Amino acid sequence: MSEALRIALVGNPNCGKTSLFNHLTGTRQKVANYAGVTVERKVGQFTLPSGKAVRVLDLPGTYSLNATSPDEEITRDVVQGKIAEEGHQDAFLCVVDATNLKLHLGLVLEIIELGRPILLVLNMMDEARRRGMQINTQKLSERLGIPVVETVAVRNAGIESLMNALDKGKYALPHTELSGLTGNNHQKIATILNDVVLFVDQEDKRSDFLDKIFLHPIFGLISLTVIMFVIFQAVFAWAAPFMDGIESFFGWFGEFIGQHISHPLLNSLVVDGIIAGAGSVVVFLPQIIILFFFILVLEESGYLPRAAFLLDKLMFKAGLSGRAFIPLLSSFACAVPGVMATRSISDPRDRLVTILVAPLMTCSARLPVYALLISAFIPAKMVWGVLNLQGLVLFALYMAGIVSALVVATVLKFFQKDKSQHALLMELPSYRFPDVKSIWIGLLDRAKIFLKRVGGIIFALSILLWFLCTFPQPPTGATLPDIDYSFAGMLGHVIQPIFAPLGFNWQICIALIPAMAAREVVVAALGTVYALSATDEDAVSQGLSTLISSGDLGWSLATGLSLLVWFVYAPHCLATLATVKRETGSWKTVGFMTVYLFGLAYLMAFLTYQIASHYFG
Repeated sequence: MSEALRIALVGNPNCGKTSLFNHLTGTRQKVANYAGVTVERKVGQFTLPSGKAVRVLDLPGTYSLNATSPDEEITRDVVQGKIAEEGHQDAFLCVVDATNLKLHLGLVLEIIELGRPILLVLNMMDEARRRGMQINTQKLSERLGIPVVETVAVRNAGIESLMNALDKGKYALPHTELSGLTGNNHQKIATILNDVVLFVDQEDKRSDFLDKIFLHPIFGLISLTVIMFVIFQAVFAWAAPFMDGIESFFGWFGEFIGQHISHPLLNSLVVDGIIAGAGSVVVFLPQIIILFFFILVLEESGYLPRAAFLLDKLMFKAGLSGRAFIPLLSSFACAVPGVMATRSISDPRDRLVTILVAPLMTCSARLPVYALLISAFIPAKMVWGVLNLQGLVLFALYMAGIVSALVVATVLKFFQKDKSQHALLMELPSYRFPDVKSIWIGLLDRAKIFLKRVGGIIFALSILLWFLCTFPQPPTGATLPDIDYSFAGMLGHVIQPIFAPLGFNWQICIALIPAMAAREVVVAALGTVYALSATDEDAVSQGLSTLISSGDLGWSLATGLSLLVWFVYAPHCLATLATVKRETGSWKTVGFMTVYLFGLAYLMAFLTYQIASHYFG
């Protein structure tokens, strides 16, 4: 069997490279990290019409091989053949935006000068034609000395031509046509464009019209607020029936399995530890999928860079730059990629501040905790006939994280020696209809990641917590629930006085410990603790949120609100802290972040509990 053809996709940000990668590989792609760095390595496979296998590498987007960030360094080193683990690439597919050749051809010329085998992928040709641009691809191929293929990646157009070109080996070392051109790269590009491109109408009227709304200093902010508000309403309203179905399934499954396990300890491990622990987290998968759906749609449509541009002045007043918006928005999904995305911020001061406030963004791991407590304490009723009250509370929690991040950044600004301004320079891509296939693959990847966490760390911690809550067994004549005599019960009673001013009982204190590994573990931990604490078997099957709201667990409204506020701030995520250490190389930064976040969590939860106790009893 012949060895697979090895190709790499390279291009500027916003060129449609990732959409092309998704259409070529579908779900046959894997993501890992390059050795020794936190930059992601995205590799996929597909088969050509002839049956030949192809291994394709999606390199990070870059405007030039003169690298200024870790992402760009990886792209430069692969193109130059300096990374041993990537070995030899048979061809580089240089993906360019046909509507912005003046900017995107610069990278192509740099790769041509290195003498690498190249196939130029002229993407977004539909957009170019819509604007009235006429591109002579044959003449462009002759001027650059490399083969050219037209594509529209989001519509799968041109993919067959691209695959046929690869099948026939239409990628080669550049020939001498380019060296007939004189001057620097900018002058060469101007000469090429003057020769091969005819602009009938250079303006993008659709984007111009939409930008008058979305980049307006008033209407733009209103639009952004409405968009975010709709997202949080949908997270609750759309997900409810799916969550009910998952909850019912795990309840039935636990009862079914329990009937066939006669040994009491094994029955408790499987039903109360594994099934109850994992099921209490899986139930929130629909909400996470809905949240990511909106984020991917906004990213694919070209709206996110505009939101960053819109918020630049506001964020600068708080000691941040508009470029911090995308890393912070990524942190709504997970703080780990959010912290990693700060590599796009060239200014060290702005990057450090963004890293320090990124954990305050409400990541998807908080969503199960919020959903549990909101469903338990906030009635599912409509406000003004159209707004879901639970969605309003969720929106308020997200806004609390955002406002807190701006306040913390403002405070940090006073301790910075460098007070100079840093201009925001970024490309605003054309508005596009989102690529359905890319969104589907993105959602599938997020679901896999979430379920792996359930199947991995949450599964393991559920078993460990079950053990700590079960052993040692209670003494003869014990009058309290068995868990009170266990290792977990003893530890919970020891640390409970520390958290008593926050309204936390010892069961909550137990759940906070494994939650340091991952925030959503607290839901599984509470499910396990209360399942082992219950004396009424029927009560266990009612669901944790039902038990909390009924008052059977001794939680007051003040306790529920206090716990909600605690998770707005507390850094319950070792993966985030480890990523901060890798990105900054400083334990001092990690220590400062941990102390200030736990300090904020304790202070705000304390104030919430004391105020809520006074007004709500």
